[in-house]
Amino acid sequence: MTIRVAAIEVSHWHALYDAAYLRQIHQMPDVQLVGLQDPDPNVAAWTAAQLGGGVAVFTDYREMLRAVKPDFVIALGRHSAMAEVGHHLLDEGLPFLMEKPMGFDAREVLALAEKTRAKGGFAAVPMPQRNSAFVRKARGMIDEGRFGPLSHIYMRMNRFSSARYVAWNSAWMLDPSQSNGGALRNLGAHGFDAFLHLTGEDAEITGAQISRRALGTSVDDYASVLIRSKSGVLGTLEVGNAYPRRTAEGGPYKGPSRDKFLDGADGEWKVSGRDALLMSKDGALRLVTSDDEETAPSTPTTNPSYEVIAEALRRWKSGDRPEVDVYDCYRAVKLIDEAYGVAELHG
Repeated sequence: MTIRVAAIEVSHWHALYDAAYLRQIHQMPDVQLVGLQDPDPNVAAWTAAQLGGGVAVFTDYREMLRAVKPDFVIALGRHSAMAEVGHHLLDEGLPFLMEKPMGFDAREVLALAEKTRAKGGFAAVPMPQRNSAFVRKARGMIDEGRFGPLSHIYMRMNRFSSARYVAWNSAWMLDPSQSNGGALRNLGAHGFDAFLHLTGEDAEITGAQISRRALGTSVDDYASVLIRSKSGVLGTLEVGNAYPRRTAEGGPYKGPSRDKFLDGADGEWKVSGRDALLMSKDGALRLVTSDDEETAPSTPTTNPSYEVIAEALRRWKSGDRPEVDVYDCYRAVKLIDEAYGVAELHG
């Protein structure tokens, strides 16, 4: 049986770039994209054209849902509109996968989480870092007690210029009234969710600073945050859009072309304990213990975004809970809100 999927607010860059959810769906057997929606009709039409056409296009997502009657929904779009969309999908009984942060702030995400639980709805959140080679290895070692007492976790994700948002139809990401933040709001959820997942505990923010200095936009392009788990595991999160990415032509980004950005980032992850240190950097895992050291590749062999969507669809069809649910997203977004608050207090 073919699963009929509709996508909401495709101005989000993950519609066609980075995670490229819609491109992944096009490659899936027994899955059909039947509708695309965006408030901007030009964006909706352009997105459909990039996928080869033949997909119905709408500017009102409610009208789209009534017209195409999808089995499943991919919900993207502006952070300021996410919670409203999520509530409507739950009220209509439609299962969906929604990009983080799922709302403008933690208060909105918590309300969405509570409704999801009350209605027994299916609402999945893509957190692909959980399935990275590093997090899987670290989680397994923690379960086996191979780290001994955990000391600290370090996470750095420094992506290329936020000019990509403008080029990829997502200029709203640079408008605080629609995004409610920059690098920390966008990337922080991945780091905080991984920290919570690995420690298995609640956590609090103990220090934070943000900067708009590098790119001079209205949202942060770099953030450094200190976090502490309930039992005392320390964490450091660094996120930014200050990676000096160059275009395929070899020069800095200067124009509106959507296809001049390539994959790339300055990233590093570490989990350290008394008995072991696990590190991930430049596509390699490195494990150091008191009497040995080993390395292994950490580059994924399959597309993480494809796997996230496929797993969400599998769990929905099987009647299982999502791998990452709205409450998981809420816990991460709550820490993001706290970090912004601490940074502003000391800024």
